[in-house]
Amino acid sequence: MDAVDALRAFFLFAACMIFSVSLPASLRSRFIPYGARATSTAPVESETSASTPTPKSTSASPSRTSAVTRALDYVATFRVPHSYFTQFYVISVLSSIFWALQLLSHGRVFQAFATRIRAEHMQEAISINQVMLCCGLMLIHGVRRLNECLSFSKPSSSKMWFVHWFAGIGFYLAVTVAVWIEGTGTILTHELSLDDFNLTTRFSGRTLLSIPIFILASGIQHDCHHYLFSLKKYTLPTHPMFSRIVCPHYTAECIIYLSLALLAAPEGETVNKTLLSALVFVAVNLGVSASTTRKWYKEKFGEAAVLGKWNMIPLVY
Repeated sequence: MDAVDALRAFFLFAACMIFSVSLPASLRSRFIPYGARATSTAPVESETSASTPTPKSTSASPSRTSAVTRALDYVATFRVPHSYFTQFYVISVLSSIFWALQLLSHGRVFQAFATRIRAEHMQEAISINQVMLCCGLMLIHGVRRLNECLSFSKPSSSKMWFVHWFAGIGFYLAVTVAVWIEGTGTILTHELSLDDFNLTTRFSGRTLLSIPIFILASGIQHDCHHYLFSLKKYTLPTHPMFSRIVCPHYTAECIIYLSLALLAAPEGETVNKTLLSALVFVAVNLGVSASTTRKWYKEKFGEAAVLGKWNMIPLVY
């Protein structure tokens, strides 16, 4: 398969898998929550008990439990420490540096990708300026998030399902390729010079729109993370950013990837389709998590805690 199409398919397939797991209550309750949200303040009932007036199913002996339920429970026990989130951004930073070196030297790994890209994607390549800006912004994003994980982390025994961990690693390995892959044709034919690093002469209307959006969203997300870190454990956020949105830091993350998709759009296109696919993954993944967070806030602090608030995207979700 063409490398560009394979990347897009990966993001969309992963998004569909996350969405599918989030729909059945039996899967959602076992595999979606992590951290504090993995511990509900309300009693969790099975789908059978929810439809039956008697509580017999909640106290059923193991012999009565179906093989499928036992299998799901067993798979759900495979968890890793929630602190492993930091590894996502270590991988993001290292991967960004690795690809920068590969692109500059036309290294073997880059050449292996280039040989697997169809001519139509080569011809619609984004400019060298777009490649450099997107790669640079992705590195900045990874460094900031890594610094936040190291600076704002608190000792915790919370865990997440191991598939969350694998999905995060896969995403950051893939997205650090997505930011440049549609510029492969340009990279192969362009001879790098010092003039390419003089970005003051290369700003366009697209960059003047996208970069401020990226900076603003990054600042908002950093402020949200710093505020959440300052809270006492399991305290309801009262910061203005949380007044109308349950998870504004998730909103900011989506805007960050939207800005990259706009910045890396090929000539004549509105967005970069590969990065748009990555945005779909981010939106679905964080959207499911935002829904879980809303439920957790409601159970712990009451209906008033989330009344009138959007989960993640104002006026939409």
